[in-house]
Amino acid sequence: MARRYPRDPASGAFLAPGADTRMVAVALFLIGPGHPTPWMAFWAAVIVGREIAVSALREWMAELGQRAKVRVAMLGKVKTTAQMVALLCLLYSVAPNVPVEDIWMGWPVFHIGDWTLAIAAVLTLWSGLQYLHAAWPSLREDERAARERSRQKKLGNG
Repeated sequence: MARRYPRDPASGAFLAPGADTRMVAVALFLIGPGHPTPWMAFWAAVIVGREIAVSALREWMAELGQRAKVRVAMLGKVKTTAQMVALLCLLYSVAPNVPVEDIWMGWPVFHIGDWTLAIAAVLTLWSGLQYLHAAWPSLREDERAARERSRQKKLGNG
């Protein structure tokens, strides 16, 4: 909506990049108490941890002037779609007065969400590794440049 109806470009530019991350994190935190299993906690930790790491990576790459190297790829869009389907099913299944056995297309809604969340977590790891692989050369070059600046500074002050 922010892209379609830009009312306040400054706040939109600040808030939009992490909006989906915050939405996913809040949904996972709402689902957790309704289904407190080790796997649910693990998938949630993988998803939220990757989102935080990729956000930090994007910021770092932007500082290096290399943001285009970590642009959203098709795998990220598939991952996001899987997350949204999973979250819709799981949020529905924790809603009041909804039996866990509620069926959709012959499957319990909770199980559809649970398995789709597991798939989304695997896609999350995969896409996170793709981002890291794309950014790695720039990160290594930045590290080399920082070491060289440090060495030059020591030689100049010594």
